[in-house]
Amino acid sequence: MSAGLDHQDTSSTMPITVAVIGGGVIGGGWAARFLLMGCDVNIYDPDSGAERKINQMLVNARRSLPGLYEHMLPTEGVIQFCSSIADAVSNASWISESVPERLEVKHSTISEIQSHCNKDAIIASSTSGFKPSELQHGSSNPQQIIVAHPFNPVYLIPLVELVGESKTTDQARAILSQLGMHPLVVRKEIDAHIADRLLEAVWRESLWLVNDGIASTSEIDDAIRYGFGLRWAQMGLFETYRMAGGEAGMAHFMAQFGPALKWPWTKLMDVPELSDQLITTIADQSDKQSGHYSITELEHIRDDNLVAMMRALKLKDWGAGNLLNKVDVGLQKTSVKSTEPLFECNEMLTIHRVIPSSWLDFNGHMNDSHYAEVFSKASDMILRRLGADPDYVARGYSYFTVDLKIDYLNECHAGDEITVFTSVKLAEGKKLDLYHEMKDPSGNTVATGAQFLLHVDLTSRKSCMPEEPVATALRNFDLKK
Repeated sequence: MSAGLDHQDTSSTMPITVAVIGGGVIGGGWAARFLLMGCDVNIYDPDSGAERKINQMLVNARRSLPGLYEHMLPTEGVIQFCSSIADAVSNASWISESVPERLEVKHSTISEIQSHCNKDAIIASSTSGFKPSELQHGSSNPQQIIVAHPFNPVYLIPLVELVGESKTTDQARAILSQLGMHPLVVRKEIDAHIADRLLEAVWRESLWLVNDGIASTSEIDDAIRYGFGLRWAQMGLFETYRMAGGEAGMAHFMAQFGPALKWPWTKLMDVPELSDQLITTIADQSDKQSGHYSITELEHIRDDNLVAMMRALKLKDWGAGNLLNKVDVGLQKTSVKSTEPLFECNEMLTIHRVIPSSWLDFNGHMNDSHYAEVFSKASDMILRRLGADPDYVARGYSYFTVDLKIDYLNECHAGDEITVFTSVKLAEGKKLDLYHEMKDPSGNTVATGAQFLLHVDLTSRKSCMPEEPVATALRNFDLKK
């Protein structure tokens, strides 16, 4: 499905202990995703620089992942760097094998893992190409070994391909869903699974285009990011082509464009020789294209763009945005308790979240419009507690903001944690006067908002007295608390 409104609770019910064997780009990404979603993580990597690299990846993840959601993530787990595979896996129920993509290395690593881990632990290989049967060869407990192939950066990209024994992949799917990921179970073993086979086709064609002097690396990337890449992010391949068929849909598209598949457009059955000349050409073009950025700068640009795009998809509840909205339902239950008394001392915790990188302006701090967005969300919390929820709006009544005055007292940056406390200054008839205080983790006020709202009949678009249950909630509210 591309979208839907069945926002189920996907919050983790019981954080697990995770072992990550191999702390490179993928292993470090797994560690960051599990850690920030509340799991304790043990890491083993013989590379002396692994701890430094993973800590840098955690800086990136803490800056970006929480910004996908409207509520706080679970309390971060504890990370431990271990001196051996045995120490890392002995108490783990999920073991992420992320060692180099050589079958003999994976066999020896998995064998050592199995000699020290619990027999019920899931051993999930991050392999992008090998099949589970190849990884399981020679194992005395093959059913615990599966493929869980993620995409970089693992802490942001939700897709993970699962391949293996159905009982184990079912358990893995439940765990990964609690991480806010989208597990895609591959129904049959196949080299390179699903996504990488698609990427391989585009990669082969791209190498030929450079090899034959048709296009540069920059021009190929432009063709993707300014063209079909934008469509694929929201609707994928088949849904996009369905629309290309017009009112007659996919059948018409296939009839119209299907014969072109027999034309000699592609070179997918062949690959150019990766000669020194071709490698130098590609490397030189790549350096010219983006060599003026450091890798860390490129990672921040990539992560900021991913957060912005996925947050845009949240507004339409489509694609990855639908998944994020589902996760937010669970996070809301632990971030802001809706079962608490309506107001304690005429004040309510309404917002507790992290500032997303997509909210920054050119000065590097939160744009003023997003202060208004935060306070608007805070007032939504108050209205829902008063009974002016979506069902009430569907009956034809709501509150409209008449005036909002914001005082900006300090800066907010990407990754900053903020809390908003809201109090009611006036609750009389049609009128509702709210006061918001935005605070940092030290309790310092960074902004305030005075918001005046009127109750409105959505049919006449004029103010009117509240209906039940809002009327009773307002009568029972005591400003003297």
